[in-house]
Amino acid sequence: MTEMTLSPLLLFLILTLTILVVAALYLSLRAKAKSITSNDPIIDNLNLFGEKIQKLSEGQERLTGGLQTVSEAQAKAQLSLINMMEERLSKVQLQMNENLSHSSRRTAQSLGDLQQRLATIDKAQEKITKLSGDVLSLQDILSNKQTRGAFGEIQLTDIVSKALPSDGFDLQATLSNGRRADCLIKLPNPPGPIVIDSKFPLEAYEALRNASSEVETSAAVRLFKTSVRKHIKDISERYIIEGETADGAILFLPSEAVYAELHANYSEIVREGFSARVWIVSPTTCMATLNTMRAILKDARMREQAGAIRKELTSLYQDVDRLGVRVESLDRHFNQAAKDISDIKISADKAGRRAKRLDNFDFEEISNEDFEKVIKLDEVK
Repeated sequence: MTEMTLSPLLLFLILTLTILVVAALYLSLRAKAKSITSNDPIIDNLNLFGEKIQKLSEGQERLTGGLQTVSEAQAKAQLSLINMMEERLSKVQLQMNENLSHSSRRTAQSLGDLQQRLATIDKAQEKITKLSGDVLSLQDILSNKQTRGAFGEIQLTDIVSKALPSDGFDLQATLSNGRRADCLIKLPNPPGPIVIDSKFPLEAYEALRNASSEVETSAAVRLFKTSVRKHIKDISERYIIEGETADGAILFLPSEAVYAELHANYSEIVREGFSARVWIVSPTTCMATLNTMRAILKDARMREQAGAIRKELTSLYQDVDRLGVRVESLDRHFNQAAKDISDIKISADKAGRRAKRLDNFDFEEISNEDFEKVIKLDEVK
């Protein structure tokens, strides 16, 4: 914009300087021409040259006016362009401010969401850390045989307490042989009370799961089979007593994983348990078995109460029979009372009619017999 403003001015200065140079040359030549005669052709040429200079001066004036007009138009255009550019710059700046404000809000919101997610992650991390500690504690518990046994007993107690009524089982029941069972279900005869004992071959199962070679796997399999067989034998010998308990017992495995491994890959061990009259259950299958036992207990109690129910039904029948007799007697009393009320009503109607006739001195309807009984007034005197 600065070059567009200076170019016409520079052109004007150049033309002015040119004209001044030509005018000076003209005046110099004219001064010299005074010493020359008027018939000299140079004079004529100078005169002609002067006229041209005069015309050039006039053209310069017109050019000056045109240059001024162009300069004014250029100034107006420049001012208009500046205003337009300022307006556009203002709009652009406003748009940029809005975009920056919107971006700032979105950034702040994103940072807030990110902070919330980080807080959630922190809480989850704390829970994971706590859970890891709990898992480690559980591993510490299960690594000890006594605490592992207590873990199985507690789980068995929780399942039995939820499935059966409180008087349907005994915990840590002592049998006649001095053995103490984890749980004794009081089923009626047959089959009779049945023992549930918790066993947890965790060490053998862990060795089987962690085996990394064929030799380790073979050793772990032998250990696992030996452990389960020993548990089956112990339960069969200790908790099946003829005439005291049912002809069988239940081995409770407090781990679904161990139960699944046993039934999936060692079905012969399960069959050996059936032969020894020991049924192996997991927490899930134990709950299903206990629900079946609950139905048996309910049926047995219904049979026990059948005599009392029949006696109560007989008493109820007698009460209903006596109620029927008393209702009939009450019905007779009601009928007699209704008859008496009807007779009373008839007598009252007759008495009312007679009183009305006496009140009206209506003796026309009196019969001859009744007329003879009427006392005459003369007799009264």
